[in-house]
Amino acid sequence: MTTRVLLIGGTGLIGRSVDADLAKRPDTVVTSLTRRKSSCSDHVIDFERLYAAPEVTLRTVAPTGADVAISCLGTTIRAAGSQTAMFRVDHDYVLAFATAAHALGARQFILVSSVGAGGPGFYLRTKGEIERDIRALGFSRVDILRPGMLLGHRAEARPMEAIGQRLAAALAPFMIGRLAGYGAIDAKTVAKAIAGLVGQVADGCRTYDNADLHRIAGQTANS
Repeated sequence: MTTRVLLIGGTGLIGRSVDADLAKRPDTVVTSLTRRKSSCSDHVIDFERLYAAPEVTLRTVAPTGADVAISCLGTTIRAAGSQTAMFRVDHDYVLAFATAAHALGARQFILVSSVGAGGPGFYLRTKGEIERDIRALGFSRVDILRPGMLLGHRAEARPMEAIGQRLAAALAPFMIGRLAGYGAIDAKTVAKAIAGLVGQVADGCRTYDNADLHRIAGQTANS
């Protein structure tokens, strides 16, 4: 049986690896929604149109519906240019995508969020809000990933993040106990974990920290 997957954020640090990992599966068909085409599975869409008319826009690229929807979409205030623009991407576009995916029959939604989601500060509050709103849509299963600092090479330059990555990698041996969730994690590990979660049938809402993601990624690699 073929699993139909919708992916948003497929050109980003995690999304690229998710797309590549799932493309290796003969029983999985990935439809990736992007602003710019980078692979054969990509469908270039206008995200403002997706926001304005979610179901109509998504149905044009996925007329047969979907089983699983994955959001790896995200930005920063610095990259977006303002808090308003960042919220548009991390909340509004993601919620529009999820709403449409649910209407098209997806029973599972996988969301890449952030460690500390719902905490103080605009970024973490936004992550908390999108988690809350995704849960409320009525998917049979919701998987929320809360990774720490992501390690990997981005297509677009983020100088401050690159500095943060080097610092996080250096501090990794000291991030133990409660601090472990805030440590660095390779984006490819997160992608492997997502691949391992795709198609899981048990209902409910689950959240995953760094330790969980390493465990699931390891199981996926060995399966």
